[in-house]
Amino acid sequence: MYPLIRPLLFSCDAETAHEFAIGGLRLAGGLLPAARPLPGTPTTVMGIPFPNRVGLAAGLDKNGEAIDGLARMGFGFIEIGTITPRAQPGNPRPRMFRLPEVRGIINRMGFNNHGVDALVANVRRAKFRGVLGINIGKNADTPIERATDDYLACLEKVYPLASYVTINISSPNTKNLRQLQGESELDQLLGPLKAAQQRLADQHGRYVPMALKIAPDLDAEQIGTIADALRRHRIDGVIATNTTIARDAVQGIPNGEQAGGLSGAPVFKPSTEVLAALAKALGGEVPIIGVGGIFDGAGAKAKLEAGASLIQVYSGLVYRGPALVGECVRACG
Repeated sequence: MYPLIRPLLFSCDAETAHEFAIGGLRLAGGLLPAARPLPGTPTTVMGIPFPNRVGLAAGLDKNGEAIDGLARMGFGFIEIGTITPRAQPGNPRPRMFRLPEVRGIINRMGFNNHGVDALVANVRRAKFRGVLGINIGKNADTPIERATDDYLACLEKVYPLASYVTINISSPNTKNLRQLQGESELDQLLGPLKAAQQRLADQHGRYVPMALKIAPDLDAEQIGTIADALRRHRIDGVIATNTTIARDAVQGIPNGEQAGGLSGAPVFKPSTEVLAALAKALGGEVPIIGVGGIFDGAGAKAKLEAGASLIQVYSGLVYRGPALVGECVRACG
């Protein structure tokens, strides 16, 4: 059906189309019975059994409103968020732009969300019982030196409901957030989070892995620093990568100059290069989830060959629809 619906969605501005899609998925999920993932090769990553290797990246369903509808696409896992402790409106609209000439999207949403309590309520209502990742961040008005407090507050509330928790320090749309990828900043963030994870595991009788989501705009030294921090703090996984602030691939394209993070096909090459470099630096000690610019089965397979254990899609869904999920599941074995 997506080829029939896409012209309607693309006739709206990008954010209106996104809201329409989430509303439709929420309605479908509420009316239809619980869905099963597409059959693929089961794999265990971060100690979690995944029914197939293809997941939904964070950002599509920030508040966990449409989990049951999204599950009908056959994902092996779903990641929701990014969520913050308090609700916030994000940046002013317009803040999301399609670049159809290059199958790209630029967004400067700014972690717009209803707050962690609303997400928790939505997850509790959902029928979905598969692998659920919850992506957490900081409020825009929280000083960067107090960012850890926001991550800890979110971790405390989502821990009982999450299969794994993603620490998002790589969005370009929250001021100074990417500073947290520095060596000392990482230590100041990951140390308390790891301690909280151990305390919560004891409290709930259940260990929930944590993954760190990083940017594609990293040099070799920064990649090495992050790899060292992941090992040092015994972080369970890493997601490579978020959106890019580079614009080399979209020079002269309408809306290519818009501020924000660029996703979609233009980020595939730099994202995969960072993934491969990170995989080499980690030497298999920390599993990687590959995301960024996957538009077909060949792209999914390339992420696995570069060192990923799992992959995620988002922008590809906007351009290709749910058929992308099945194609990627088949390509990943």
